[in-house]
Amino acid sequence: MRVLLVDDHALVRNGLRAVLDTTADCTVVGEAATGEAAVDLAETLQPDVVVMDLSMPGAGGVAATAALRERVPTARVLVLTTFADDARVRAALAAGATGYLLKDADPDDVVRAVQATARDEVPIDPRVARSLLPRGADRHADAGGRADADGHTGPDGHPGAGGHAGAGGGSGVPAGTGDAARSLGGSPVRGGADGPVRGRADGPVRGRADGPDRHDAGGPLRGAADRDAPDLPPRERDVLVRLARGLSNRQIATELGIAERTVKVHVGSVFRRIGVADRTSAALWARDHGW
Repeated sequence: MRVLLVDDHALVRNGLRAVLDTTADCTVVGEAATGEAAVDLAETLQPDVVVMDLSMPGAGGVAATAALRERVPTARVLVLTTFADDARVRAALAAGATGYLLKDADPDDVVRAVQATARDEVPIDPRVARSLLPRGADRHADAGGRADADGHTGPDGHPGAGGHAGAGGGSGVPAGTGDAARSLGGSPVRGGADGPVRGRADGPVRGRADGPDRHDAGGPLRGAADRDAPDLPPRERDVLVRLARGLSNRQIATELGIAERTVKVHVGSVFRRIGVADRTSAALWARDHGW
């Protein structure tokens, strides 16, 4: 597959190239440091996947994604960013992004996300997917399609190109996106603006808390909703709690002091025991059962 890298930091582009160039089915065909350059290059190079940063000089990643989807409709966009806030996620998906991944993901997860994007699947970082779910709704229905154990959700699990409506009834698309998209020759992203986009690129990625803490230093708290849940072994409970926090296998292994390969085995066992097929569904299951 042909991949175009778009990020205003050369160090990030070099790192991505180093990872993807060692993957048998990936070829990095070009790099761009701005959204405008990305659209022009994509028209010339016709990539299968565009790995897109959001925060760049000029129009930015959301507007570039909207223009790409219009001018190079065969290219699929995987957003790779530090931002996990709802407004940016919804704006990117509304603009036509296929997947959304955070920059602290493991290199192997980035490769799998690129491959999944090329297959027109919907790789969504579990921390981001949970933040998209409306409170009080049927979370399992919203989680949608099934996927592999690495968290890639299939086409039926797309959270929706328009996103869920925000508090003000809009789509969460930041103000000014339409003008920026026009400047790139694409159609404006439509939808209201729910206020300023919030989030920091220079700090740790933080997930949303939709309720009281589910666990403490002593382990998960199991409530009434968990009466019919399978009785997981202690180590698998430890893994599930951390998976629900959005940690990668490598991060879980570091916290628990075990091998990453062992974590992967535990994750697979947890999936079988609780009847799910991907990390996002497992995280939602844990939350619904009071873990």
